[in-house]
Amino acid sequence: MNIPQAQISRDKTGDGGVIIAKLDDLLNWARLSSLFPMGFGLACCAIEMMGAYGSGYDLDRFGIIPRASPRQSDVMIVAGTVTFKMADRVRRLYEQMPEPRYVISMGSCSNCGGPYWEQGYHVVKGVDRIIPVDVYVPGCPPRPEALIGGFLKLQELIRKESVLQPKAVMKLMQQEASETD
Repeated sequence: MNIPQAQISRDKTGDGGVIIAKLDDLLNWARLSSLFPMGFGLACCAIEMMGAYGSGYDLDRFGIIPRASPRQSDVMIVAGTVTFKMADRVRRLYEQMPEPRYVISMGSCSNCGGPYWEQGYHVVKGVDRIIPVDVYVPGCPPRPEALIGGFLKLQELIRKESVLQPKAVMKLMQQEASETD
């Protein structure tokens, strides 16, 4: 069966029409379709994070590819117990990431200190006391499916963002307003 070349191109583009979209929608689609999380783990949750990157769950199909450098990442996954000694390093890595940047807190240890904060004086009672968290993934340790659910929730948040009101600029404006009060 011979199909003329003009017929093929018309079918693919929808009668050769022009596609119109808002700039916010286009940029948010590009951002949420190519998330690059920083691959580091602090405790047992890191094993589940590595499992989510493996072939059984295949985060690549969502456009999620881990990066080794904070300068090439736009998502930080805090997977595990954050101690006060490690808190400064987590903050420094977060500050090295380019904007827009997002944080996923994975597991009860990074969410609220886990089972260690009551007896241990060295455990931070939630990574949100150090850096702003966008998505919390509950569990001890959370399964890879839960991390995938966290990424889907993050993609929903990114889809609603606006280019005209960047998150980082809004945070700086709020900090300056609170300092002057």
